[in-house]
Amino acid sequence: MRLDKILRNSGAVIVKGDSAVEIDAICNDSRKVVRGSVFVAVKGFATDGHEYISRAIGLGARAIVYEDEQAAKFQLASTDTEGITLIKTESSRHSLAVMASNFYGNPSEKLTLVGITGTNGKTTTVTLLYRMFMALGYNCGLLSTIANYVGTKGQEAVNTTSDPLTINSLLKEMVNAGCEYCFMEVSSIGVEQERVSGLRFKAGIFSNLTHDHLDYHKTFAEYLRCKKLFFDTLPADAYAITNIDDRNGMVMLQNTKAQTVTYSCRSIADHTCRVMEQSFDGMLLKFDGRECWSRLIGMHNAYNLLAIYTTAVTLGADPEEVLTAISTLMPAPGRLENLKGPKDTSIIIDYAHTPDALENVLKTLREIAPDREIICLFGCGGDRDKTKRPEMGLIAQKYADKIIVTSDNSRSENTADIMADIRSGMDTSGKARSLFIEDREQAIRTAVMIASEGATILLAGKGHETYQIIGKEKVHFDEKEIVKAL
Repeated sequence: MRLDKILRNSGAVIVKGDSAVEIDAICNDSRKVVRGSVFVAVKGFATDGHEYISRAIGLGARAIVYEDEQAAKFQLASTDTEGITLIKTESSRHSLAVMASNFYGNPSEKLTLVGITGTNGKTTTVTLLYRMFMALGYNCGLLSTIANYVGTKGQEAVNTTSDPLTINSLLKEMVNAGCEYCFMEVSSIGVEQERVSGLRFKAGIFSNLTHDHLDYHKTFAEYLRCKKLFFDTLPADAYAITNIDDRNGMVMLQNTKAQTVTYSCRSIADHTCRVMEQSFDGMLLKFDGRECWSRLIGMHNAYNLLAIYTTAVTLGADPEEVLTAISTLMPAPGRLENLKGPKDTSIIIDYAHTPDALENVLKTLREIAPDREIICLFGCGGDRDKTKRPEMGLIAQKYADKIIVTSDNSRSENTADIMADIRSGMDTSGKARSLFIEDREQAIRTAVMIASEGATILLAGKGHETYQIIGKEKVHFDEKEIVKAL
């Protein structure tokens, strides 16, 4: 593809060289540069792409995009730039995203792209949307934390929101495979880093906003701003769909040009849902006055299901067909999965790793089985927001009869230090009901050992993950395997 076509609307300006040169690939990693590439120098957290400009040229890059003029000049001073097109931009991240979209033929414009942002419920919602629209007879794609799907072909995902090159490459695959819809998680970090710039969304969904990712965003206000930015950039022919039961739900709509749609489980909205009955087997729900049975459980899942119902109906699906499809949906992996354990215990595996998510799950378990003993086993990830650790300790003691604090992707931190942070949020009563066991497998075995007959045991934090990250090593760890072996 010609360079000038790739650069269209990217904010990049050619400083030197030929704009009509043919480009075979776009790279922002110098290790992936091949002859005929355009290399985009992006400032990252660990490395600065500007430091690899001369290397990229040496590997055959035909064009260089940069934002830091001084850093680029330093690299270019000792490099032969004959025949190399040099391009200056205000934001390499923005330019990379738009260039990636152009290079792959703007695939987001050739299908219906739906994005969801929020603290909790993103993975469940996009996964259920994907499954439901497939059940309705549409060929669909999925971009999620767990996996990416092109039709029925899946592959493991690396980031909540992938880099622009990966996103657009997958979207092109979807278009080529005849996909009509793509459902995508949109993280606040992904928005801030402009990984979704250049994409054309038909709908954006807001689920909720609670305490998370403050290790990255530093303040809740900045976290909110990044979420809101997604809706601020939606086009006028798109839909902005929001949960008005969240106190920031209407904030998301303040500056959007998109058509607004609201949903609620508590008040008047464009679309509503009420929980009529619930048990460990599922819930009886009423959507806009129509009853529907779902195999999912918990109030947070009522919101997730209402979000997908609202989205589907907004996009033109028949409400009755949507409800029929909802009744067949199974929970996403690692989301309130119910396994039978020894002593007639119910062992619940859930990804809950934030204060709000942990509280939602524990409240659900308490509502479903109020007379059963609840044992809550959880930890907190290392090298992540430390302020949520004592909050989660406090929440566990509020809802659980017994607590086991253990490890959960400790990374470079000492597990004992993480556990101490959690312990600091508990009062004397909470500490007296708690055990602190670093080895997570041993902690699970202990939970079963101390459980009373028919107890509910929550294993929180891992969910779908089949590994633990200790130091820089990713170690196999599958909670379902451990439970089944008990």
